[in-house]
Amino acid sequence: MFQLRNSRRRSAGSYGKIGRMTEQRGSAPQHSATDETVAALAVRLRAADTGGWTSDATRALVVRLGWGWSDSPTVVTGRSTGDARLRPVGKYEERYVAGEAYVELAVPVRQADPDAASQAEAFRMVKDELTATFGEASIMGVHGRLAPFLRPVQSWGSPYLRWRGESDTIELRAGPTGPELVLQPTDPAENWFVRQGHDDDHAITGFFGFRPDGSNGGLTFPGGWRVRSWETMTRALADFLTTLPAETTALRTPMWMPIYGRIEGKGAPILFDIDCGDRLMLASFADESVNPASLGWGTAFEHPTTGRPWPDPDSPRLRIDAGGPGRPDGQALAETIVATARAMGVVSPEDLLIGNEAGDLGAYRVTFYGLGLPMA
Repeated sequence: MFQLRNSRRRSAGSYGKIGRMTEQRGSAPQHSATDETVAALAVRLRAADTGGWTSDATRALVVRLGWGWSDSPTVVTGRSTGDARLRPVGKYEERYVAGEAYVELAVPVRQADPDAASQAEAFRMVKDELTATFGEASIMGVHGRLAPFLRPVQSWGSPYLRWRGESDTIELRAGPTGPELVLQPTDPAENWFVRQGHDDDHAITGFFGFRPDGSNGGLTFPGGWRVRSWETMTRALADFLTTLPAETTALRTPMWMPIYGRIEGKGAPILFDIDCGDRLMLASFADESVNPASLGWGTAFEHPTTGRPWPDPDSPRLRIDAGGPGRPDGQALAETIVATARAMGVVSPEDLLIGNEAGDLGAYRVTFYGLGLPMA
């Protein structure tokens, strides 16, 4: 059902004619969008005819939206949250397009203070507004270090949601000053994602979730990669844990991830639990031979908030409350997990597995590409 498709491109000749007749280079926008809600803007963008994203068609699109066209990537919108940006096809995009001259129109829709908690809350508020308008997104995920076409990601987190269409897609993503609403051709970003599916370390980062419904017909998935060294495992875990509570808060999607490990003579017992909603909490099922303090763990008494996911103070025995958005020390947490796994008898990171339960996040089926671990 879910296979990549090549959309048929519409001819854009008529759009070029319209654009040349109506554009006013460098002029102020004809449509005042200062007070337009995010939902109203999203409806207008979703209904827009992009004409295949050729140069002429994109110029005409901007004019029809009532915004000011110029020869720079900046699009003058008149919105209080800032002007929009076009991303032209360049050396990082050209392999993934089929006639498009641009791969996105990004519009800042809410400004927030730069701290992780404020950014996550701003994203969540826009997410709720769009969900009330369009229903649940087709796709949800986190880019990690790698976003399409090597676009920079935000240090606090890189969540995104997509309302996918056959030709064009609406995306909500974390931007430099707050959440951005992005109109983009569907194929290029998806083609980029699929082609990252090679087996080099960290070939794909973050995680990707989709709803198995009609909006995702034709979707294809990359092959992923597998972690082979403890050093690689530490970096992957550090990246994942550092931003996780900000991203689960932004997406309004709590996460529970058990991690199992193959140990000679013991099968593959559960080793760790990762629980993250508004706070990141970790637990280990290590036996009495593992000293908590020596590896960075505490107890239920020392971390009382961990009683929410694990009410029995003795099971699991080892606990950490790593805090909310912007608080986790991902590197330290990753080193603790790796050291504990090795102390429990796990010989190689290739013996670690993510519990299959973690792959079901509400209506979404999720693959944690960035960790490089198979599902149990």
